[in-house]
Amino acid sequence: MSNGKLRETNEMEIIFDAVSENEGFARVAVAAFMTGLNPTLEEVSDVKTAVSEAVTNAIIHGYGFGIKENEEIGKVRLHCSIEKNVIRISVEDKGVGIEDVHKAMEPLFTTKPELERSGMGFAFMEAFMDTVQVYSVVGEGTRVVLEKMLGKDCE
Repeated sequence: MSNGKLRETNEMEIIFDAVSENEGFARVAVAAFMTGLNPTLEEVSDVKTAVSEAVTNAIIHGYGFGIKENEEIGKVRLHCSIEKNVIRISVEDKGVGIEDVHKAMEPLFTTKPELERSGMGFAFMEAFMDTVQVYSVVGEGTRVVLEKMLGKDCE
């Protein structure tokens, strides 16, 4: 655009190993990607928290940390798009999938109590984002789609 405004659409995709140290990388990558929208610190924090929860779920629940002897480390696909002032984030794994998505999204529900998981991942995502959609097939993986409109308080 020649009027000095940012383009109305933009997208990026990153594929990384399903290891816990990459959770921070995903948070920072999404935060950097959304800076063109001039988000508030609160908006950046909200999105980073939701991304952190989605990526952690992919690593811990999708792949069981992805580290098993003689087994390849799984991959997490992070896709982000911006259209006007809405950021859409997709976090996808090719792990074990979720048997009952509705049950998994209930606050305090966890399939990994031995790891002291709080069962609040989806609840946090829903609290910090405008929409959260979960698509999953047992044995094929899970895709979590998060959306947030930025600048709502400015309109």
